[in-house]
Parts: sequence; structure tokens; C-alpha cells
Amino acid sequence: MRISDVVAFMGHQVHVCRYREAGTLLDWMGPDLTGKRVLDVAGGDGYWAGRARRRGAEAVSIDLMRSKMEYGRTLAHAPALIECDALRLPFADGSFDAILSVCAIEHFDDGGRSLDEMARVLRPGGEIFMSADVLSRADAWPKLRDAHKAKYHVQHTYTHESLGKLMDARGLDVIKHSYQFRTAAAERLYLSLSAYGGKVGFNAAAPLIPLVAMTDRKAPNERGSIVLIRARKRD
Repeated sequence: MRISDVVAFMGHQVHVCRYREAGTLLDWMGPDLTGKRVLDVAGGDGYWAGRARRRGAEAVSIDLMRSKMEYGRTLAHAPALIECDALRLPFADGSFDAILSVCAIEHFDDGGRSLDEMARVLRPGGEIFMSADVLSRADAWPKLRDAHKAKYHVQHTYTHESLGKLMDARGLDVIKHSYQFRTAAAERLYLSLSAYGGKVGFNAAAPLIPLVAMTDRKAPNERGSIVLIRARKRD
């Protein structure tokens, strides 16, 4: 295994939220993606698109951070990496069977415009697998909330209802959603790691994954720090 793959694995998989978050979206996508064209919007180094490629997909990852994509090209299962704006995708209508987007939409100035583009390049019957910041209880901890938003350039937050309305207007039907970090304690943990954990805070907290997952299973699926969405484009 290449050193770059080990580093990428540690950064993406040994992580208190990304492992479950992106892993769940890929599980929803399915174990066999042979013959499918998959686009990862704002995919950074393309690691998760590379996981889709390992399942047989023809995978493409787009981002504006050239340094991340240059690193991504060194990975063993690198997807096609294209530097472009998520609000102006350089692909024809109906080009993809599935779209992946891991906690990206909250960083866009215009989330609706990004969904316009995703819906445009998705074929009828194709699906979007997306996550987004919700921060349901963040107002209870304004300093943590503001630090998180400033550190990660969060422009907007979303719920499954607000995303559902945006998607419905673009011919997309939400067929599944799931919240993560559902309890107040888990949400505060998420924001605290974000505000004070430094670059490795989320990675160092990876041993807490089973505990957070267990509390999520016991809590109602109605709010949390992150929401996962599966939506299908109408025929």
C-alpha cells in the first residue's frame, strides 16, 4: 500500500464522523456500482469517489482546491479529478447515474444553485447521496457555533425538510434521511471538537464512533449535527 493511501485512510476513515457519514452514503449507493457513472461534488482529494471506483463505478471528483486534487492523483484508486466550480459543472445534462456530496452544500454561497447543477447533470431515475451540516441545537452554545462556522466557512445549515423543499423544486424526491450526532451531548461533542480539536481533533476522537452510533440508534431521527439525504430524480 502506498504511503499516500495510508495517510488518506487515516484522514478520512479514522475520523469520528466521516467514517460513518460517507460510509453510510456509499452503503446506500450499493456494493456493486459496475457500469455506473458517479460524480463526487466538492470531493477534495477524491478519496470517497475512489471508494466508489473500487466498487466498479466510473468515478469523477470535482473541486476547486488544486493541491488536494494533486495529492488525490497519487492514490491507488484515484478517480478522474477535475478542477471546476460546483455551481458551474462542465458536464452535459444527464451525464451521471449517481451524485455523492459529503458535507459540501453548507459551504456554498448559493446551495440552491449547486442543486440546480447536480439535478441537471443527473439522469432521470438517478440518485443523489448527500450530507450537510444541521447543527440543530447550536444556538445553545453560540461560541462553539460561531467558531465552527468560521473555521469551516459554513454559509448555511440545512435540515431534511429544508433540503427536501429545495430538491422538490428541482425534480428530486427525498426517499431516505438519517441524522447523526442526534443527542445534545453528541452535538456538543461535535461542535467542541470542531472549535477546539485542531486539525486532528476529529481523528483523535475516532474511538468514540461506537458510542456515538449507539446513542444515535436510541434517539429519534429528527435532529442532530449532520443530516444524510438520499434523493431520486423524477423520470
